[in-house]
Amino acid sequence: MQRVHRLSRRELKTILHFIGDACLLLALALLIPLIVAFIYNEPQYYVPFIFSALISGIIGLLFIKIFKREVEFNLKCAMIFSTIIWLIACALAALPYFFSGELSYLNAYFEAMSGFTTTGFSMYPLLDVVSPTINFYRGFTQWIGGLGIIFLLLALLRSTGADVLRLYLAEGREERLRPSIKHSTKIIVYMYLFFTAIAITLFYVAGMPLFDSVFHAFSALSTGGFAMHNTSLLFYNSVWIEIAAMIIMMIGATNFALLYTVFKGNWREYFQDIETKVAYSLIVLSVFLVTLFLYNNQVYGNDILLNFRYALFQMISAITTTGLQTAFYPDLLAKWIGIGTFLITILMIIGAGSLSTGGGIKWLRLGILLKGITWQVKSFILPGKAVMAKKIHHVTDLKITDEILRITSAFVFTYFVIYIVSVIIVLIYYPDISRVIFEVASALSNVGLSSGIILPTSPDPVKVVFMVDMWMGRLEIWPVLLLFTIIINNVVGKR
Repeated sequence: MQRVHRLSRRELKTILHFIGDACLLLALALLIPLIVAFIYNEPQYYVPFIFSALISGIIGLLFIKIFKREVEFNLKCAMIFSTIIWLIACALAALPYFFSGELSYLNAYFEAMSGFTTTGFSMYPLLDVVSPTINFYRGFTQWIGGLGIIFLLLALLRSTGADVLRLYLAEGREERLRPSIKHSTKIIVYMYLFFTAIAITLFYVAGMPLFDSVFHAFSALSTGGFAMHNTSLLFYNSVWIEIAAMIIMMIGATNFALLYTVFKGNWREYFQDIETKVAYSLIVLSVFLVTLFLYNNQVYGNDILLNFRYALFQMISAITTTGLQTAFYPDLLAKWIGIGTFLITILMIIGAGSLSTGGGIKWLRLGILLKGITWQVKSFILPGKAVMAKKIHHVTDLKITDEILRITSAFVFTYFVIYIVSVIIVLIYYPDISRVIFEVASALSNVGLSSGIILPTSPDPVKVVFMVDMWMGRLEIWPVLLLFTIIINNVVGKR
């Protein structure tokens, strides 16, 4: 049993070998923004991106040459790999920000972590003056982060089917579109590219300039939330752009397996799925309550449609864990305070669909827990020997075992423990409880809606807490806890 919780040298070498593969692919990705720098005549970014790509490429080559693949990946190795690679990828992705001289390395790492985890907090104080090259890079990191483990799988095409399967499971992505994991991966990538093209088209038709359309397509589809302006989408003040954004955010937050089923012609499946029922029930209820709240308090005047417009956009941005904004701090805490910010916080915690680009607890887990409560109540009134069918409909009919209920409950409990600990730490530096619970929920669920706590000038310990929350939230907690457990066991085992 002790060996299960420790990492052998052969396993470590294999993990480092695969990390080398991922670093090589990241090196190629770091060269893409050079195209934008050339188009917009920004030669000052040539050296930062080329130098960063060289560092990433050299590290990748060294890891591949020095560390040979000695064992087949088991689930433990896959989870450790998926945990560590996010830290390394962010460390390398931070280099262009740092080498350009625009951010300190800590702030650059924060920006990279926020990008890859599709969170949306930014360390750039004046987004309106950020260059096209850096803006493209920011959006591109979120687009890559939206793919997540699928992006890493593409870097490992030389691996065996068993390796790919375990990497696929490492972030809790148990659903697949086809029996073959590689086939499922390719389909998801094709769908992602297709929806990216749709998103760019929708924004452009709605009135955005082409570059802005590309950037916000990256940001909205990945449910990332990075913006080109300090006033986010409110800068455009366009109903049509907001409608386009809401459509794209909902696509990004929807389970790709469910979208694939719709693609195959079974559109009724979309409305029968438990995730759809959970999501739209929450949206309808929250938008209704917040609209009434805003209208009664004359937050946006006497126009109920205008209050509805703001409520609808922010509720969808929250539940899809995107973080694009039309309402901002201090208005959020001055005018939305109460049921408005409370419901936004709840929706951020609940999050998006499983096997989507979104974060949070996920619609599926909430649906399972709600069904579990119903089954438990019914069990009190049924005869002792009665057998209750525990099923939900999620793409297909799924039998929910006690084991699934236990794991789901454990995840939700662990999520709230991490949330509470993070809130306590941040409260040391910011005593405003309403702002802290809002902002920490935004970080842990990879949302990026801000109450004004996270700024370039924020205390470094607060930034570190938020980076850890973004990292754990993106990996859905278990791989990170496994890594900590193995580190502790390896350290203790050597004493």
